[in-house]
Amino acid sequence: MPHRYFTRELADGRAALTGSDAHHLADVMRARIGEEVVLCGPDGLEYLGTVTAIEPGRVEFSVTDGTTSKAEPDCAVTLFAGYPKAGKLEEVIRHSVELGVTEVVPFFSRYCVATPKKEDVKNERYNRIAAEAAKQAGRAMLPHVALPLNDFAAVCKAFADFDVVLFFYEGGGAPLREVLHPGQYKRVAIVTGSEGGFSVEEAEAAKAAGAVTVGLGPRILRCETAPLAALTSVMLLTGNLE
Repeated sequence: MPHRYFTRELADGRAALTGSDAHHLADVMRARIGEEVVLCGPDGLEYLGTVTAIEPGRVEFSVTDGTTSKAEPDCAVTLFAGYPKAGKLEEVIRHSVELGVTEVVPFFSRYCVATPKKEDVKNERYNRIAAEAAKQAGRAMLPHVALPLNDFAAVCKAFADFDVVLFFYEGGGAPLREVLHPGQYKRVAIVTGSEGGFSVEEAEAAKAAGAVTVGLGPRILRCETAPLAALTSVMLLTGNLE
């Protein structure tokens, strides 16, 4: 199977890799002129690229017409995840990208144990983890990890950008299968909490902002498990795990 790379330099039948990806392909994989790789552009399509030139820090390609990737869901899912402690966010990012998430937005809320610390530096690492997971999973688009939102009010303000917002609440809610059906929504948001869960006031604010309160059954899930269970359920009910 050809190696997979993401690039923003892709237009008019030509493409290029620079930086660490160019180094990996040219120096680590020892690519040669005429070798083929899979290139994924910002349009979310897949292209078969043939190496035409190898220069220090740059590899150039001719590319075929783009094709739709079977690995990409037919709805864009954004995960709003309560910021967990002890590096658990890396696990959430990695596995949610494998499952098909489009964007991960961490946030701090009333009962978060973690506190903001060097978030700019950590965000660079989080996006590298997302890129690595996207390559491994055969994704055609590069999911994004946003800088964390400072409070739950900022999360609620973002709800207007989505067709449906699913607020997963430990206090229970509507069965998810009654809310989601294949082809029903194009932009879906999932909201899950941190170790401390949500306050009653936050749950009420989410509802007031238009979120649908849903549950994940009678068991209490850890904060790193709940996002993955929620995302898996959403992908299944929208027909994206078939």
